[in-house]
Amino acid sequence: MTKDVLLSISGMHYDVDGIEKGTEEAPIELITPASYYLKNGKHYVKYEEPVEGIPGVIKNTVKVSEDKVEMIKSGLSNTHMIFEKGKIHMTDYETPYGNLLVGVHTRVLDVQEEEKTIGVRVNYELDVNGDKLADCNIRMEIRARG
Repeated sequence: MTKDVLLSISGMHYDVDGIEKGTEEAPIELITPASYYLKNGKHYVKYEEPVEGIPGVIKNTVKVSEDKVEMIKSGLSNTHMIFEKGKIHMTDYETPYGNLLVGVHTRVLDVQEEEKTIGVRVNYELDVNGDKLADCNIRMEIRARG
């Protein structure tokens, strides 16, 4: 894999009320250039995420291994979310509007590695301050540029 990659992230959040009513919220999609490196058998992807309506960016690092995905955010928001199948991880999520205690219960974690691409699929339950907020899906594709 090359140092310069293209990262595609898409996600869907189904809120608790929406599940009961059979509706879902709008998908979240981001395609951005990123930098990639491999260290100690783990894949690292770094990229910046603009925030609408607020000056500044969120610096993101995604760490991918066979059985765990970590998303580390710094800047306008700060957190270290861990996705590990069958486990619940708690973390503080600092936002410009205040802090939240976030719980992530990962149900599905699938990592597919090929020569020029890495695909990640995560299905998890998200709770905030002890209350279930949403069921979520994330798909990531890390692809060599050029």
